Amino acid sequence: MNLSVTSPDELSAVAGKNRAEIILIAGATASGKSSLALALAARINEAGKQCCIINADSMQVYQEMRVLTARPSDEEIKKCPHRLYGHISARDAYNVGQWLSEVQAAITMAKDAQQIPILVGGTGLYFKCLTEGMADIPDIPDAIRHNVRAKHEAEGTQACHAALAAIDPQAYQRLEATDPQRVLRALEVYEATGRSLSDWQSDPVTPPITAPMLKILLMPSRDWLYERCDTRFEAMLAEGALEEAARMRDLGLSEAQPAMKALGLKELLALQNNEISLELAQSAAQQATRRYAKRQMTWFRNQMISWNSISQQDYYNKTSEFLSNIIKMLDLD
Repeated sequence: MNLSVTSPDELSAVAGKNRAEIILIAGATASGKSSLALALAARINEAGKQCCIINADSMQVYQEMRVLTARPSDEEIKKCPHRLYGHISARDAYNVGQWLSEVQAAITMAKDAQQIPILVGGTGLYFKCLTEGMADIPDIPDAIRHNVRAKHEAEGTQACHAALAAIDPQAYQRLEATDPQRVLRALEVYEATGRSLSDWQSDPVTPPITAPMLKILLMPSRDWLYERCDTRFEAMLAEGALEEAARMRDLGLSEAQPAMKALGLKELLALQNNEISLELAQSAAQQATRRYAKRQMTWFRNQMISWNSISQQDYYNKTSEFLSNIIKMLDLD
């Protein structure tokens, strides 16, 4: 159920001709995907059916950061069942393999409860692995993970990235030297299996979910998205982002921990260490968020070309019309 569209109205071209059992909503940070999912859930409930919203965002799994990750509020969660939100401690490692296992269970649970699953998030890799499959890499033993992390603590991310050049040249070229999470993952896989991560990822894979899916990719205009990135961070500051950052600081986590990549966290920690002013912290965090959104949009454009790409933000301004077309694609009889 894939097509390329430029506006929500074009979905009507396939409405009534296709039926979906699962809805996927992907989009960059601040694109409005979570509010769209809630609005869709309300319309499904009005039609006499039940649904649940399932998280597909790698940062919204962490329980310590509701504000910084824009996790749904308690009030929003009361409107519709939510799964896989805030259920992991920031102290714990979490990866796409764990999410894939959990999301399959969540989808099964939803279907058993006669609920339509709505998966929503901004982590493109999660969606890609769900719809296309992922390499069956063995679990990494704790001893190897500890050794690799100790090397990182002693030598830094740049040195660990350089080590990939000999054992996994493709990963060395593909990964940024400033991305400790993925760099260490590549090192761990090689140490544990004697085979490079790139080699593992070249193996044929099978999608874990084969049910009919409606795959919606929100691709709004850049100026509109950037403005929302800026205003959302201002709202986060008002809602307690500084206090959340202080609690994260008190955990004493390594920069290699996935949770430490939350947008705005680095800048707010620098503020609390008296390294920069509040004005500079806000400006830098907003810039980092815009840059991240741009990278997301580029990744989506290159990796999710078969999705129903909505290139205008009319889904936000004309939500009712957009939802009507989606509802027609669901088997609500």
